[in-house]
Formats: sequence, structure tokens, C-alpha cells
Amino acid sequence: MDFGLILPAMAAGSSREGIESAAELAERHGFGDVWGTDHLLVDHTAVEDYGRIYEILTTLAWLAGRFRTVRLGASVVIAPMRNAVVLAKQLATIDDLSEGRLIAGLGVGWNEPEFANVGVAERFHVRGAYLEETIRLLRHLWSGSREPFAGRFHHFDDFTFEPLPPQGERLPIWLGGRSEKALERAGRVADGYHASSSTPDQIAARATIIRAAAEAAGRPMPVLSARVRVELGAVPDPSTPGLRGSPDEIATGIRAYAKAGVSHLALAFPEPDQAGLSRSVARFVSDVRPLLEA
Repeated sequence: MDFGLILPAMAAGSSREGIESAAELAERHGFGDVWGTDHLLVDHTAVEDYGRIYEILTTLAWLAGRFRTVRLGASVVIAPMRNAVVLAKQLATIDDLSEGRLIAGLGVGWNEPEFANVGVAERFHVRGAYLEETIRLLRHLWSGSREPFAGRFHHFDDFTFEPLPPQGERLPIWLGGRSEKALERAGRVADGYHASSSTPDQIAARATIIRAAAEAAGRPMPVLSARVRVELGAVPDPSTPGLRGSPDEIATGIRAYAKAGVSHLALAFPEPDQAGLSRSVARFVSDVRPLLEA
């Protein structure tokens, strides 16, 4: 199992110091990647979780220049709320600044009022189609192609796009989502599927749909990743996604995700402050990880 670390970049207590500390902890303890979250202007119903949030692409670019080995992930960029050409340039730039360490997580979004708040209300009901075209556009531009691009939402035939991302059109694109359409899309066009708030059983069921779509498209099965909350010492709750309990119980939960086909877990610890996050990460590394290596 590969492990990533969710940055404490949203909700109460999030700070520049916490974000920097998380990336430093990830590099020091051998986590493969760090992950930001995307929202821009939520309505009051989502304020507790997303009312305070650092803009994801700016944050990843800042980290790219401060840390040299950890990969940078987006969990996930809401592509239909953004201009696809600008997004292609931003992601290519981050990949270049980080020397090829970006994982581009993308999704369609779910908060209809937020689409209206950022001036793209009409996109909410065509967001799946917009995301698919965005993926085609990203790979077209990242490949260095000079051929025209014609789609439902974008069309250009006289253009120059540089710098290209070091990973080129192979820059990994991981997709989120839970609907059957989202799962089929992940199998058909993505390099990875990135789940959130999901149990191992839920992911195992989704993997069947993803695998069938990948096989039908003649593509390899995407990587399966899950974003999970880790609470060492908390009372386990089988009905709620996440990893809670003793080190042994946490390790058992991780094995359940592995059995479901998950090969990457992005771990979210509850403490946003430097001291609290450092304690939780250190305890996971010292008490849980050895159980998985035995």
C-alpha cells in the first residue's frame, strides 16, 4: 500500500504553517504524496467544511518550490467550474515547477449553488460532458500537438502551448465520483480512480464497473485510491467510512482496503495544527505501518 497525506488546507484551523508542516512530515516519513482539496465559493450549507479553504492550485505550486521529492496531488479539482485552457496551463506549470511530480485529480463537483456563485451556473447540468472534454483538451495540449482542437465547449486551431509538462500527456489524471457514469468514465479515460468517504466494500463494488469500462475501452485497469480519515484511539464505527481505533484495528482496516483493490490511501488526520498533526503522523508511522510490513 502506498500512502499519501491530506494537507490541512481547509476548515477551521487551517494555516500556511500547517500546510508546510504536513508536506515536511510527508517527506520525512516517506509518504509518497500530499493532497489538496478544491472549492471556490460555497454557499452557507457547506460553510463548515469548505468556507475556509486554500486555493488548491496556488497551494500546490507553492509546495512545488519548497519541497523536492514528495508528489503533489489534487483531491480533486472541480474541472467544470474552471476554464479548461487555463486549467491546462496551470497544471502544466505546476508539473514543470515540480519537475514532474503532479497527479491531476479531477471531478465534476456536486454543489450547484457554487457553480452559480462563480458564474457558470449553466455548466452544472452538463458538467460530465465538460469534464470529459477537459480531459481530451488537457492531453491534447500536454502532448505538444499542433493539430486543431474541436469540441462542444472549446475550439482552437491557431495556438502555441508551452512549457509542456515534463510528464507530457502521460501526466496522471485520477477521477473522483460515485455515480455509475463517473465510474464508467474513470475506467474509460482515467489513469486512476480516487474515492472519498467510501468503505472497502463500496470501492470493491465500484471497481467492477470501472474494470468493465476499462476492458471495453482496451485500457489497463486504473489505479484505485481512497481518501480516508484516520483517528487513532477513536471508537470504531463500521457504518462510517474511515480508519478508527487501535493500531491493530487501523491496520486491519487498511488491509480491507487493499483486499478491495486499493493500492493508494490518502490519509487525513483530524489535527490541523503542527504539533497535533506531527504527533498523529508519528504514531501512525511507529505503531501502524510496522504491522503492515510484518
